[in-house]
Amino acid sequence: MQFESVERKQAESHSSSVTPDLASDKPARNDLEDNRYHTGFLRRTTNLLSRYGIETHGIAPVPAEERLETRWYQMFFVWFSANMNILTFSTGTVGPAFFALGVNDSITIIVIVDLVVCLLPAFFAVFGPKLGTRAMVQARFSWGYFGAIIPTVLNVFSMQGFLILNCIVGGQTLASLSSRLDDTLGIVIIGIISLVVTFCGYRIIHWYESVAWIPNVITFITMLAVGYPQLRSNQSAPVSPATVAEVISFASILASSILSWCPMTPDYGVYHSPAASSARIFLYTYLAFFTASVTAHTIGAAFAAAAPNVPAWNAGFNNSSSVGGLLYSVLLPTGAFGKLLTALVALSIPSACAPTMYTFSTSFMAVAPWFAAVPRWVYILISEGILIPVAIVGAKRFYTTFVDILNIIGYWSSVFSAIILTEHVLFRRASFSEDQYPITTWASYTLLPSGIPAVVAFVCACGALVPFMSQAWYVGPVARHGSGDVGVYVGFVVGAIVYALARGFEKTWYKKKMSKSDAYPGLSQ
Repeated sequence: MQFESVERKQAESHSSSVTPDLASDKPARNDLEDNRYHTGFLRRTTNLLSRYGIETHGIAPVPAEERLETRWYQMFFVWFSANMNILTFSTGTVGPAFFALGVNDSITIIVIVDLVVCLLPAFFAVFGPKLGTRAMVQARFSWGYFGAIIPTVLNVFSMQGFLILNCIVGGQTLASLSSRLDDTLGIVIIGIISLVVTFCGYRIIHWYESVAWIPNVITFITMLAVGYPQLRSNQSAPVSPATVAEVISFASILASSILSWCPMTPDYGVYHSPAASSARIFLYTYLAFFTASVTAHTIGAAFAAAAPNVPAWNAGFNNSSSVGGLLYSVLLPTGAFGKLLTALVALSIPSACAPTMYTFSTSFMAVAPWFAAVPRWVYILISEGILIPVAIVGAKRFYTTFVDILNIIGYWSSVFSAIILTEHVLFRRASFSEDQYPITTWASYTLLPSGIPAVVAFVCACGALVPFMSQAWYVGPVARHGSGDVGVYVGFVVGAIVYALARGFEKTWYKKKMSKSDAYPGLSQ
């Protein structure tokens, strides 16, 4: 399949069945966002890269006739690989290492949270094949053209934050192999591999993800085989009773790590055929997220909980600050084979980095038309330039950095998810038809929804969740009373309710306005 730039077709007038907030006029063509203004060096370089199979398509929706990919297993493996890795493993370690939870409590929380929350990114994945739109472009059908700038900018920062975490974990893992290696060298190596995979684009990312999970699965199986005696004896080790705040806060960390995928899962189905049923796409994606997440989270929690009682593991864990060191110390009895597995696990970190960096670039292009005039590959280079130095600094305070970034991403991602979900189910009739999503209006601010309800809901939800936050740098008044961090859940519920009310009011007001204009034609002049 070729992934060269796609020319948008001239938009046609829409029928009267289009939702009331969309006018029936022809959408104005946005040449900047359609990659028509690539000039000089950028145009020549982009054309050259296209000849070598590098994806050069921007953020314009991919037409149905060009969504031809039918290898549906890719929809499974891209998310299975992205989650079956040491970063997801490290999320599981947060329960015992950061909140002092026992292994049984941690695993119970993990299974419940993963079972429920993985439904959301799987739901969002359906938008890619069905509409052919990037996540931040699809968001315009609820947030409006200008309102969508808010989640788009937040997504740019969030994706870069995740890249930093990924590289820190990969760097620590490589550094654990030898005293002559340090985090910095590992971070640079992981960053370069991620750059190469992402630079090539959609097709190479899917190919890479179809095989990147293999060394991680082998490693986790080996760890369980080697560490089983210590893990079993640790099950009966005494632990202090878990508090409500610890349980809820760990659940919030897990939910945040999964919800953060929602603003990017549509991006990896835009070239896949819309012929498959929504249920099939959803099921493939859900199984990928759940099986990978619950496995890696559970193994991470089990080894982190046992580490204080196993001197060699505890030394590798380095006072709960080196996940890579913990992994290597568990594999140490296997000798050279353990070193090989540790290196392969570190080198497979780009399975999480590549999709993240790719969405960073497409989100950056969706911020404003003049950003879309710059090719995707330029933003990949920008991301790489930011990634390496910030990751090197952040590695010095891993868990504090890790928890802070995950929670902040989780706050806004939960509100974003609630708004998109509410719009699709209540106001688009859970349909992907042209009537409900007139894709040709994607770049026309006059034909897209106003976005006011989404902005109002976002502001209200963010305001409502602040008292429930519990961070190292801020603890809200409600959280101080022992509730734990429930900001993610409050944001989702408030966002959904306020958006439903505000959007419903807007549509009712618009209908009344249009009926008055029909009765008194002079009012519409």
